[in-house]
Amino acid sequence: MRSLDIAGTGMQAQQTNVEVISNNIANMTTTGFKRRRAEFQDLMYQNLRRVGASSSETGSVLPSGAQVGLGVKTAAIYRINEQGNLQQTSNSLDMAVQGNGYFQVTMPSGETAYTRDGTFGLAPDGTIVTADGHPVQPGLQIPAAATSVSVNTAGQVQVTISGQTAPQTIGQLQLAVFPNEVGLDAQGDNLFLQTAASGAPVTGNPATAGFGSVMQGFIETSNVNVVSEITNLITAQRAYEMNSRVITTSNDMMSTLTNLR
Repeated sequence: MRSLDIAGTGMQAQQTNVEVISNNIANMTTTGFKRRRAEFQDLMYQNLRRVGASSSETGSVLPSGAQVGLGVKTAAIYRINEQGNLQQTSNSLDMAVQGNGYFQVTMPSGETAYTRDGTFGLAPDGTIVTADGHPVQPGLQIPAAATSVSVNTAGQVQVTISGQTAPQTIGQLQLAVFPNEVGLDAQGDNLFLQTAASGAPVTGNPATAGFGSVMQGFIETSNVNVVSEITNLITAQRAYEMNSRVITTSNDMMSTLTNLR
């Protein structure tokens, strides 16, 4: 019976759906996290009577035919890149991007990774780094004599040196945007890598056309909506139960056939 296999694909699809939802809920407090959504496609169809086939010698054709679907498959898991809320921390090295763009991070391998997580700190030499110690491009160093650090919305980093009145500009942060940011490859640790699907990054100063602004003293929270996720979880659970019910019903029907005398 086809229904056994069809319901099996349905249970597998809803298992994937629940896994995506559970990852969203698990990361509801992860800085800069973007929720995911599972998308599904129907599998190929088996033709019992092909649509458009001739049904008589006079040239009549079947208007609809008879096709039986063979189930469902996972097509993609999309990342929803809508803006998360900005939470004030009052930490001078916390930064959030309001709008489009990613901070650029230099990995130990030398390649560039991208992140929306702006919880930065200082290395022993004063370099601005991520929570894992990776330098934030372009590798700005805060002088040891600096008494304060300020970053404006355009990404200019200024410091006030002890004994001096006027602040000094030590560098410029830049953001990267992508033609298709959904195509970025998630690496964990709130980092992404460029792929052929994402396209090449375009870099520029914050608060210019096409680029978001840098907000000092803020972090971007996860964009997970807990109410929506719980609703989706209940829906997925019900769909899983209904598919399991189809398997039970199909098994009972097969038992009826085998018990015929």
